[in-house]
Amino acid sequence: MLLDVRTYKIKPGCMAPHLELYGRLGYPVQLKYLGEPLCFAQAETGELNSIVHVWVYDSAADREQKRGRMAQDPDWKNYLSESARAGYILEQKNSLMTPTAFAPPIPKRSI
Repeated sequence: MLLDVRTYKIKPGCMAPHLELYGRLGYPVQLKYLGEPLCFAQAETGELNSIVHVWVYDSAADREQKRGRMAQDPDWKNYLSESARAGYILEQKNSLMTPTAFAPPIPKRSI
């Protein structure tokens, strides 16, 4: 199992419009190709103006295949274009992680 932990820093004052844009154009496409995320949260304290989402894959090959198909979707390309034009995202960090032996089981995600 592979966890894709994605952290985005959003321009101050732009969280609501970013989430609206992503919820309308980006999230539906990701659901189609990736299934539901394990987690999607925004900061209440600490690193404010940040969002973390975690996607679950069977393996690196599974991740590559699913994200590759998504990258070809015109609706995903449209979201990326609209997101870039809006300029709400200041920074993105991705970490690929694996659960420890004693971690609670992660439910299988299906699409």
